[in-house]
Amino acid sequence: MALRKLVVLVVLVLMGAIGAAAQPPSSSWLTDAERARFEELRRSGLDAVYNIDYDKANRDFNEIVKLYPNHPGGYQLLAARLWIKTLYESRRLQVSLYSSESFYTNGDDKVDPKIVTEFRNLTREAKRLAEAKLKQEPKNIEALDFLANTEGLKASFEEAVERRHFAALRDGNDAVDHHREVLKLDPKYVDAQITIGLYEYVVGSLPLPVKILAGATGYRGSKKRGLALLEQVAKEGRWSQDDAKTVLILLYTREKRFADVLKLTRELSEKYPRNYLLRLETADALVSLAGVKRKEKDLAGAVQSEKEAFATFDELLRDRNVRDSAIRSLDLIHFKYGEALLIAGYNDRAAKEFLATTKVERAEPGLITMAHLYAARSYDVAGKRDEALAQYKEVLARPNVYDAHDEAKRGLRQAYKADQPKPDAEQ
Repeated sequence: MALRKLVVLVVLVLMGAIGAAAQPPSSSWLTDAERARFEELRRSGLDAVYNIDYDKANRDFNEIVKLYPNHPGGYQLLAARLWIKTLYESRRLQVSLYSSESFYTNGDDKVDPKIVTEFRNLTREAKRLAEAKLKQEPKNIEALDFLANTEGLKASFEEAVERRHFAALRDGNDAVDHHREVLKLDPKYVDAQITIGLYEYVVGSLPLPVKILAGATGYRGSKKRGLALLEQVAKEGRWSQDDAKTVLILLYTREKRFADVLKLTRELSEKYPRNYLLRLETADALVSLAGVKRKEKDLAGAVQSEKEAFATFDELLRDRNVRDSAIRSLDLIHFKYGEALLIAGYNDRAAKEFLATTKVERAEPGLITMAHLYAARSYDVAGKRDEALAQYKEVLARPNVYDAHDEAKRGLRQAYKADQPKPDAEQ
C-alpha cells in the first residue's frame, strides 16, 4: 500500500496544470496586446481559484475562450477550475487526506457523470489546439507547455476524482516527457520543472528493490533533486510559484518537515485570506509538530502548538474574513477539528466535533459517514463503548465511502485503540 500511495502522489498533485507558464516573447500565437489581456485574465482567474471564488474564475476563463478561441489556455484553465471545484465540493482539497489509507480503497463516492463529460470535453479541446499548433511549429514552447499541463491535469482528475489509476499514470508520464522537451528548448523555463521535480521526488522515494528495477527500465530519480527543483519553482517561477508551494506542503508533510509546512501555509494564507483550507493545513501542521515535540520530551512546546492549532479552528468558525467561503464547508472544519483533538488525546471533545460535522446543514454525505466512524473511535478511546457501538451502527446505515463499512464492522467486533498523548485534563 505504501508504494501505491507514493506512485499515486506523482499524478495527484501535478499542480502545474493550473498555473501554466507564460509564453516566451518570440511566440506569434497572440499579439502583444492580446498577450497582455490574456495574462491579466489568467492571473485574475488563478487568484480567484486560490481564494475559492470559482464563479469569478469561471467568468475570467470563459472570457479567455471568447477572446481567443484558437488558444488552448482558456479551455485548459476552465478544466482546471472544474477539477479544483469538484475536489472542493467533495471535501478532497486538503492534502492531509491523501496520507490516509482509506483514500486508496473503493467506495460509493462516485462523481457526477456530467462533470466527467464536461472535463473531458474541455481537456480534449485544449489538447487538440495545442497539438494543432505543434504541427505548424514543432518547437513552439507554449504549445508544448499547455499540452504537458493538460496531460498533467487529466492525470490529476483521473486519480483524485475518477480513481482511474493506470490512466492517470499514463497521462502523468506524458506530462513529464513534454515538460522535459520544454526544458531542452529553453533551460530557463523554470515553471516546467514542477512536474519533473515531483517525478524526481517520487522515483527517488521508491523502496530500494523497486528503485533498482525502475532504474533498469530507465526510470531514475532523486528525492533531494526533486525537492530542489520544486523549491526553485517556488522561488523563481512566473506562474507556478504558488502551485509549487502547494506541492511542497504535501511533500514536506511526508518528510515530517512541519516547520517548513507552517512557513508555506502561513505565507499562502496571508496572500489568499479567503482560502480557509490553508488555515486548516496550518492547524494540521501544528498538531503534527506537537507530536514531534512530545517525542522530544518538549511538553511545553507540544502544548503550545496544540493550543495554536485549536485556536486556529476556533478562529475559522467565527472569522468574518473567511466566512463567505467557509460557510459551505463548516462540516470539514468541524471534522478536521475533531481529528486534531483526537490526535492530541481530547477524546470527548473530539467526539463532539465529529458529531457537529453530521449536523451541519447540507454537509457532504461522505464526510458525514466518516464523521460517525471517527466519533465511534473517539468514544472507544474514551472508554465509552456503548456510545461507540451506536456510532458504528450509524456508519453501516449510510452509503459506504472509502473503507468506512469495513472499519465499522471491525469496530463492532473490537474496540478501537490508538496511541495518544495523555493531556493533563479534558478541556
